[in-house]
Amino acid sequence: MHQNGGVSFTSSSLKIPLPYSLLSSSQTLASQLAGTRHPAFQLIDSLRNRSNYVNDHSTLLCNVSTQSELGSRSNITTSPLFCSASLSFASEKHITGRSPSPLLNSASLSLTQPDSTESAHDGHLATTGRVKEERVLVSEVLIRNKDGEELERKDLEMEALSALKACGANSALTTREVQEDVDRIIDSGYFSSCTPVAVDSRDDTKLVFQVEPNQDFHALVCEGANVLPSKFLEDAFRDGHGKVINLKRLDEVISSINGWYMDRGLFGLVSEVDTFPGGIIRLKVAEAEVNDISVRFLDRKTVEPTKGKTNPDTILRQLTTKKGQVYSMLQGKRDVDTVSTMGLGDVSILPQPAGDGKVDLIMNVVERPTGRFSAGAGISSGITSDPLTGLFGSFAYSERNFLGKNQKLNVSLEKGQIDSTFRINYTDPWIEGNDKQTSRTITVQNSRTSGTLVHGSQQDNSSLSIGRVTAGVEFSRPLRPKWSGTVGLFFQQADARDEKGNPIIEDFYGSPLTASRKPYDNMLLAKLESIYTGSGSKGSSMFTINMEQGLPVMPDWLYFNRVNARARKGVKLGPARLLLRLSGGHVVGNFPPHEAFAIGGTNSVRGYKEGAVGSGRSYIVGTSEVSLKLLGPVQGVIFADYGHDLWSGPNVPGNPAGARNKRGSGYGYGIGVRMDSPFGLLRLEYAFNDRFSKRLHFALGQPK
Repeated sequence: MHQNGGVSFTSSSLKIPLPYSLLSSSQTLASQLAGTRHPAFQLIDSLRNRSNYVNDHSTLLCNVSTQSELGSRSNITTSPLFCSASLSFASEKHITGRSPSPLLNSASLSLTQPDSTESAHDGHLATTGRVKEERVLVSEVLIRNKDGEELERKDLEMEALSALKACGANSALTTREVQEDVDRIIDSGYFSSCTPVAVDSRDDTKLVFQVEPNQDFHALVCEGANVLPSKFLEDAFRDGHGKVINLKRLDEVISSINGWYMDRGLFGLVSEVDTFPGGIIRLKVAEAEVNDISVRFLDRKTVEPTKGKTNPDTILRQLTTKKGQVYSMLQGKRDVDTVSTMGLGDVSILPQPAGDGKVDLIMNVVERPTGRFSAGAGISSGITSDPLTGLFGSFAYSERNFLGKNQKLNVSLEKGQIDSTFRINYTDPWIEGNDKQTSRTITVQNSRTSGTLVHGSQQDNSSLSIGRVTAGVEFSRPLRPKWSGTVGLFFQQADARDEKGNPIIEDFYGSPLTASRKPYDNMLLAKLESIYTGSGSKGSSMFTINMEQGLPVMPDWLYFNRVNARARKGVKLGPARLLLRLSGGHVVGNFPPHEAFAIGGTNSVRGYKEGAVGSGRSYIVGTSEVSLKLLGPVQGVIFADYGHDLWSGPNVPGNPAGARNKRGSGYGYGIGVRMDSPFGLLRLEYAFNDRFSKRLHFALGQPK
């Protein structure tokens, strides 16, 4: 393979013609290239006179003249028997009506009737139609250069001969057939001109195609290609180095360059192609750069510009498209999707020509109300007795565009027969002045939940609850594609109370309910979490690892370390889907017993009550499910679960699992149905466990 040592690349300022409005589709960009024409090939020579003896040796004289698209024809004789042949080059679209090639032109050959006198024109009109179809006998067909000499390169002579379809030795030809073969020689791409010449003698007539081969390709100069990889150009032109420039192949290369831009949604194309002496090809590439980006708010009813509630900078900093880069429609679509996820309203992007080959981007935003009140209901998964006792109602107010900076404020209250939660949550999804898209969340929460997950029901059928008052802040940011990280610091005070609301420090079995043996435990928790998300679709790959460290800032504050990890993988099996889940964790140090890992229940090992399998310092739970769509939003599922406390139950302070005869391991299996609803995913599952017991589970949301 030839080494392409003569290829160079340069950048230049771009001047895109006004019609290139940048609002057109990619097909319009391609048509711009189709309008770029290689300089028209000139036709110089003409057919020479030929003589024929017909009937009583009368002579039919044919005068030949040449004509280009911008030239003129001159006649030599005015004989009534005279007819003129005219040969000219024109663009293919003028000759054949076929789709024009940006680089190739064809020649046309036609017979015309001279208009020497009015009567001659009228009297011989019918004769002209007949002459157009007359055939001329050709004894030999030759390929020569423009000086009438043999071509130095025989491979080019063979290319020209192989292009001929109608013209051959001892054939009778019409002008139309000669013209078609001229077109074919030009369409081969190796020649810049082709002139058919008839060489007569008294014995025969030879048809000579005088061709002018293109130059050999030695160097490439590309201007304006700022984002087009140089290796792409080198690979596209390398095979042609040192060879005759083939305009047909060059046209294909240009199409591939335009296709490169089109595939990536970039506003760019080859706008000009030139050849220079020495075999130099120059390509000019037009790339539309982003000149300015602005936000325009529109009224939802009138669609007229209006004043928006959102700070425009809050929207602009979400965009990956920046000023000075080549505009990409694909990147613009991703930016629209990103802004849409902010929940501000309907978003679209409109490119506008900015002159000088640049484009302005206007992001139209139709805002919708961002504050709302909501109410709902649910079932707590921590209830082990009658599920109806786990019913709770909720009321919430949320503002999704607090202070016009896309900040979120949520105030919610959930109240049930046992569980209750009051929460204030404030989130700034992108801290101002931070270039890493770091978010900040401040949380204040007061909750009370059932203590039966670890401690179960008391012997006297009384119940206890665990209260937690929590306040803290956490920061999150993307780490790399599909990975995100979170760090936080929280203060928590936890206590245990009986069903009358009185503080208690141990349960019916004498097991402690607090680590400090006081009515409440104080702890300062440092949180570190990393999440991998393979895809946004349900059942996709996911991995989460979470660590909490208790910091003993005060002598009686708890000091412990807890690590928890979860993984999920979804696999398609024809029309069905296999979902695998695995979770596990371990805790060391002085921690409250109610913070032990509880195994069993709706989101753990189904077929058991919540926490009925075991509660320990360590645990592992595995789940496999096969789901299949049944009808509309309804799915059927077959599942199997297994959980184990890794023999760590006795290591929990007070051994609450041992006091309640929890085995520490177990499995369950069963079937269920699921349905998407306005409230989320509804799950109804019927499961059996290894103790030959069965249980019905009902829940809202995806399994954890």
